[in-house]
Amino acid sequence: MDLLELRVARRRQEAADVCSLELVAPDKRLLPAFTPGAHVDVHLRGGLVRSYSLCDAPGEHRRYRIAVLRETASRGGSAAVHALREGDVVAVGAPRNHFELSPDAGHHLLLAGGIGITPLLAMAHWLSRQRASFALHYSARSQDRAAFVGEVRESFGTRAHLYFDEDGPDRRLPLSDVLARCDATTHLYVCGPGAYIEWVLATARAAGWAEARLHREHFAAPVRPSDNTDASAFEVQIASSGLVIRVPPDRSVADMLHASGIDLPLSCEQGICGTCVVRVLEGTPDHRDAFLTPAEWAANDRFTPCCSRARTPRLVLDL
Repeated sequence: MDLLELRVARRRQEAADVCSLELVAPDKRLLPAFTPGAHVDVHLRGGLVRSYSLCDAPGEHRRYRIAVLRETASRGGSAAVHALREGDVVAVGAPRNHFELSPDAGHHLLLAGGIGITPLLAMAHWLSRQRASFALHYSARSQDRAAFVGEVRESFGTRAHLYFDEDGPDRRLPLSDVLARCDATTHLYVCGPGAYIEWVLATARAAGWAEARLHREHFAAPVRPSDNTDASAFEVQIASSGLVIRVPPDRSVADMLHASGIDLPLSCEQGICGTCVVRVLEGTPDHRDAFLTPAEWAANDRFTPCCSRARTPRLVLDL
């Protein structure tokens, strides 16, 4: 995988515990294009690789802008980003997108919770430039913890709606009313904390929204009932070589593949980014990711080896 060596041209405090970085090529060359909702993999100290959404409107070729919340329970990624300073150089992968805008939508409903504003900000900028129909609803705990508030207000005017918990329950997102005002051509895009995403999706499904109109991106894996159950050992077989690898209860498939010398790209290691998705040729996965859709789970022909396991004694992988 080719990596871009990019310099931190600007570091800015966007909100309490949120900093943004503008990444540019040291030789000022143009950067690869990206689409709304795209992210890049940032390679950090200690061998960490983390995915961060691009906040700028597509069409920006001179910089990549990301914004990162410093998590108190960080696994190292957010702390490493917040330690970067202007002038530092980091390796960055080319943009990828698993959170695309639907070309079939007559209206786009963008719902952001906290740091989930980052991919939706890029979407809103692009939709605004295209004169497309959209509305952005942005919820946060307080105004001082909401990144890009000034930019949102200035750029999108009446198409932007902001809600802060500190203003009281009567000033929070009236989700059911917002959904009821949308017609059947509207597609919904949601990003933010896991509980916020699940609330939005559950409310939309209860209101009769088809799954094909619901799009989400997780920044952290939601806790699922299966996460701490049925952690028994199983086997994976590599289709190309016939190699059989035992996966013990306390190790992931990805761990054991790497230990066996099989190169597998990894990023989030939580089942939220899709970097490691592998085709399953035989067997039934125990899906524990937040990347695949319910329909993709039901198909059982792909899974995320970084976190998912098996419901059958063996999985045959297309590797």
